[in-house]
Amino acid sequence: MPKALIFQGGWDGHEPVLVSGRFARMLEGEGFDVTLSDNLDCLADVDELMKLDLLVSCWTMGQINHEYTKNVSKAVGAGVGLAGCHGGMCDSFRNDVEWQFITGANWVSHPGSDGVDYTVNITAKSNPIVAGLEDFPVCSEHYYLHVDPAIEVLATTRFPVVPYYHIANKPIDMPVVWTKHWGLGRVFYNSLGHHDDVFDKSPNAAVIMKRGMLWAAEGKAYAKENGLTTDRFLISDAKMF
Repeated sequence: MPKALIFQGGWDGHEPVLVSGRFARMLEGEGFDVTLSDNLDCLADVDELMKLDLLVSCWTMGQINHEYTKNVSKAVGAGVGLAGCHGGMCDSFRNDVEWQFITGANWVSHPGSDGVDYTVNITAKSNPIVAGLEDFPVCSEHYYLHVDPAIEVLATTRFPVVPYYHIANKPIDMPVVWTKHWGLGRVFYNSLGHHDDVFDKSPNAAVIMKRGMLWAAEGKAYAKENGLTTDRFLISDAKMF
C-alpha cells in the first residue's frame, strides 16, 4: 500500500484542515495509507520520510527548521513525491530559499486579492495530468509567482486582469500548474486552492490536483524499477546548505 504524509497548518485563511482533508480523501480513494500531521516535527526523521511515496504540503507561511527542509530535500531527492497547491506549498516558508528551490517558485502577489475572475489555459494537452481537460474559468486569487525556469508548465493564466503597478509591463502568461524533478523525486504544483471550495466550483482543478498527486507518488517506484540512483546528484551538505 503506498504511503502519503500530509502536513497542514500555518495561516488559517487558506483553510488547511479542509484542503488537507480533501486531499487525504482523494488519496485514500486510490488505496493510499494517509497520515495527517498538524506539526512540522513530522519532518524531523529523514529515515521515516524515506519510507513514504508522497509528501503533500498544506502549510502557508510560518517558519521551518532548516534541518527539516534538508530532510525533505533528501527524501524527495531519493524518489519520494512532493505535491501541493496555492500558498500551501509555494508560500510555505518565505525565508527558506531551499524550499523554494525544491518546489519551483515563490508567491509574490495576487493583484485584486480574492474574487478575481480569470481563465486557466491548458497548455500541455498531451500530458496525462491535464489530458482531456479544456480551459476553464476560476473566481479566486490570481497568483503571481517568481518561477523556476526549469519547470514543465501544464497550464497558464494571462496577467494582467486587475490594474496594479505591474501593468506597465507587457502581458504575460503565468504558470498555474507545473511539474519538475528534484533528484529522483517528482514535484507537482497547482496554484489554485485559496479556499477549499475552489475545487468544487472549478471541478477541473480537483481533477488536476488528484492526477498530479498520483503522478508525483509514482516517481519512487519508477526510479526503483529502472535502477535509478542518487549517485549523480549528491554533493556535501556543507557546499549546499
